[in-house]
Amino acid sequence: MPHWRIEGTQAVYFVTWCLRAGQEVLTPHERDIVVRALRCFERVRYDLLAYVVMDDHVHVILVPDAARRLESIVHSWKSYTGHQLQRESGRPAPVWLHESFDRVLRDESELHEKAAYVGGNPWKRWPAIREYPWVWVRGQSANERNVTARAGRRDAAVPVDRRDAGPTASHDG
Repeated sequence: MPHWRIEGTQAVYFVTWCLRAGQEVLTPHERDIVVRALRCFERVRYDLLAYVVMDDHVHVILVPDAARRLESIVHSWKSYTGHQLQRESGRPAPVWLHESFDRVLRDESELHEKAAYVGGNPWKRWPAIREYPWVWVRGQSANERNVTARAGRRDAAVPVDRRDAGPTASHDG
């Protein structure tokens, strides 16, 4: 499947990838592994704007560094986490589907819409949960995410200034 790219500029992308059919859902420890991988090269190879690691898929909003290709970043995440999950949990290979979905976010409105979707994804699937440690949206505290998700609001604040302070989620490594 072809993937649209904007060359020569720092585009914002929404990326999703899923577990391969037949894989068991991700455990909390395995979700931690994925979060650590997403955050490993933050501000070196890409800027993270939001992510959620669900039990069977991952959503990320990012701005790749000008010298990096999105395909390379996503391949690195999937390859590293796939190998870690095989090694630590005994998962059969391949862990992830080969294909991933990505979309160029064309404007602030679309960015805010996707950030609200990412931030609210756990509460949409599991409405009764009180917190979810594997979700992060730049510019929102965990409490703001919970309130926004529970109210069904789609107005998540996501600063796009590349100088914005880094992630403050509980999974700092």
